[in-house]
Amino acid sequence: MFSGLSLAVFLFLATSSARITGQPCLLSALLPAGLRVNCSTINLIELPHLPSDTTELHLQDNRLTSVYPGLFDRLVDLKKVSLSGNPFHCDCRIRYLRNWLLKNRAIVSKEPTCASPSSVAQKAISDLSDDYFSSCTPASCTDGTYNIVVGVVLCCLIVLLLWSLRLAKISTFTLYILERHSGFEADSLRSLKPKHRRRLDIALSDVSPDSDSLTCTEDLEKPLINMELLPQVLDVLHRKHNIKIKAT
Repeated sequence: MFSGLSLAVFLFLATSSARITGQPCLLSALLPAGLRVNCSTINLIELPHLPSDTTELHLQDNRLTSVYPGLFDRLVDLKKVSLSGNPFHCDCRIRYLRNWLLKNRAIVSKEPTCASPSSVAQKAISDLSDDYFSSCTPASCTDGTYNIVVGVVLCCLIVLLLWSLRLAKISTFTLYILERHSGFEADSLRSLKPKHRRRLDIALSDVSPDSDSLTCTEDLEKPLINMELLPQVLDVLHRKHNIKIKAT
């Protein structure tokens, strides 16, 4: 006969498991003390809350794929557990069950195995090595702080870049023209090409200094920049590159 506490636990378990599978777990008292919880073969996909005085737990032949971390830790009186026949998915979430099985092999009636992934299918969960869970190590606080700092720096760089682009769009460049060019119309920015300058230097070297003094003086008086296409250049800079230039 159930005690008042066991009866209350039974009703709670029946309600919890009914929400998951539509069928309740069966509870029975054990002498001299303890409780048997039989949840086998009811298509259970999640474990209900288990009473702390559970001594036998039967969970075989269900649809369990994992066990919540810490679920068995408070069942200090547990003496028999059956977990076989469940399609356990052996990823990072199975780590808790694997560690628990290593400490409690004596009370496990039949070793549960992995159903997936295919690389460990049919392998005993307790046989999974530490290396198998190497990628499951949670990020440390230091790593989290580093990620936050890097994220803040990247955001600042993006904001700075956008601000620079906006500043470049509204910037105005000032073009200063030498005084000796002031008498020419601003029609061109076509300067003397380097190869033309080289030809001029060669031609000058072939002429005697005395006879060429007047020519050199006249060349120096010539403007360094031919001003015939300057308005067109300024217009292209303004329309295509949004660069505003003021001539002073």
